[in-house]
Amino acid sequence: MLDETTSPRRDVWFDSGADRCHAWLYLPAGASSAAPVPVIVMAHGLGAVKALRLSAYADRFTAAGYACLVFDYRYFGDSGGEPRELLSITSQRQDWQAAVTFARTLPEVDPNEVVVWGTSFAGGHVVATAARDPRIAAAIAQAPFLDGIASVRQLPVRQTLALVAAGARDLLAQVRGREPVRIKAGARPGEIGLMSSTEDMQSLLALLAASGIDEADYPNDVPARVALTIPVARPGRAAGDVACPILFCVADRDNLAPPDATVRFASRAPRGEIRRYDTGHFDIYLGEDFDAAVTDQLAFLARHVPVAKDSQVR
Repeated sequence: MLDETTSPRRDVWFDSGADRCHAWLYLPAGASSAAPVPVIVMAHGLGAVKALRLSAYADRFTAAGYACLVFDYRYFGDSGGEPRELLSITSQRQDWQAAVTFARTLPEVDPNEVVVWGTSFAGGHVVATAARDPRIAAAIAQAPFLDGIASVRQLPVRQTLALVAAGARDLLAQVRGREPVRIKAGARPGEIGLMSSTEDMQSLLALLAASGIDEADYPNDVPARVALTIPVARPGRAAGDVACPILFCVADRDNLAPPDATVRFASRAPRGEIRRYDTGHFDIYLGEDFDAAVTDQLAFLARHVPVAKDSQVR
């Protein structure tokens, strides 16, 4: 894998459960224990790793004076844990809590100015994390997964039944101590997968290419048991409990996180702000759509978690 970045970063680790998560720590020029800065804790979406273009966001945030802690969930990427690519909502929420706790210990960081940023599946984790932790200063949820029921309704019935059957077989394999039954995170026609439209797959391939990642090197198989948890996951229900400012960046042509359901839940956040983009779920990571979203995110941060002028990179 090739991950291009223009900002300096260092590798760090933090404990979560019985394993460790790997993260990149980006620090802006001038950040120190004597001049701590806000930090943005960041993670990716469904079955994705931090190398999938999160550096592009971290570069922009760091240039504006923010520290960034960009981590891989347990079982994914450079983090520990077995079986590999285990997609567990419970464990990922624990990883978020661990990442925020770790960020607050960094000497260059203001522990009272922690922002949580999540995209896609992680957008739901951000809502849940901010609702649980009143110390979170602000949150950003990009193309967020907030309603499992709405997402599953986008799937053909035959595909839904195939996913449920694979999930049941995987749970049985787990009970018997066998290797996981796996499905694709991003599937081609004829494959069983969590994301299986031709448009989604083409967009995912474009995102891989933009990240310098060869498709053959990208871990795209996940234990199928997650298919039994997604339909009942509705993190958007916690939006009303998020006390901090939260920005929802909604992709209006998103067929994975349907925009109507996203806006319905986002509207419940007491200090919520909603920005809408005429784009698809994966397109928001690239080109003009990326620029529009990250510009709005930086403006949101400047309003609610401003950086001292002498900490900003010019």
